[in-house]
Amino acid sequence: MIAQDFKDKIVKIQKNEFTEYIIYKKLASFVKDEHNRRILEKISHDEQAHYEFWKRLTQQEVAPSRIKAFFYSFVSRLCGLTFGLKLMERGEERAQDAYVQLKQAVPDIEKIIQDEDVHEDYLLNLIDEDRLKYISSIVLGLNDALVELTGALAGLTFALQNTKLVALIGFITGIAASLSMAASEYLSTKQEETEKNPFKASIYTGVAYIATVLFLISPYLIFQNIFFCLSVMIVYALFVILIFTYYVSVAKGLAFKKRFLEMAGISVSVAVASFFIGFVVRAVFGIEV
Repeated sequence: MIAQDFKDKIVKIQKNEFTEYIIYKKLASFVKDEHNRRILEKISHDEQAHYEFWKRLTQQEVAPSRIKAFFYSFVSRLCGLTFGLKLMERGEERAQDAYVQLKQAVPDIEKIIQDEDVHEDYLLNLIDEDRLKYISSIVLGLNDALVELTGALAGLTFALQNTKLVALIGFITGIAASLSMAASEYLSTKQEETEKNPFKASIYTGVAYIATVLFLISPYLIFQNIFFCLSVMIVYALFVILIFTYYVSVAKGLAFKKRFLEMAGISVSVAVASFFIGFVVRAVFGIEV
């Protein structure tokens, strides 16, 4: 006989397994890639087996969390299978205390633990997505745009002190740099022994660069106060770093905090240095716009 408080924990696990079964099954139904579909169907089958295992212990039916199923299905379709599913696995409460207490009493629990801790992660890592294959190209475009343009805009802000002019020069500089980066990525990828398509890699790099440029110059097109524009631009840069670093850390299973602080520190440091360079240039050359 299972104690009620312990049974409640098992019911929670059972509900979670049922919910994840629905999520994987739903995603498998719309995925076009046969390789990814087979992986999702395999995990869905495993989750269903886990649910049936816990059901035999609790002797009761449970309803899945429809909200959770909708949320993770939506995120997986919007941001990619790997990100959405690894985000779900990262946030899942494994209820290790329940596993430990059941370990001696239920021999089959070892199989469940193995599936949850090893097998599922292994299968998720087999999912093949373009956006992850070309993540290095996207990172290249984003990083360069963030470092170069935050520095350039900070320097131009003090040197010119004209919002529209700063936005115009920033845009022209950004477009030229994006084309240069895309060309460099094309040539670099072409020389590497990799599965990546050189043209695709260059497109990912160029688009990431241009998107970042447009986002960073937008405050100069909206607001009038030049130094307020600079402040908003820095906030935008940190926001882009935060979102993308989090995405990569989840999808690739990497440490978030260290990567974010490193990239944010570089971008802000370059912006501060460029701001003072702009101050010196304006003073030395007597620029008045």
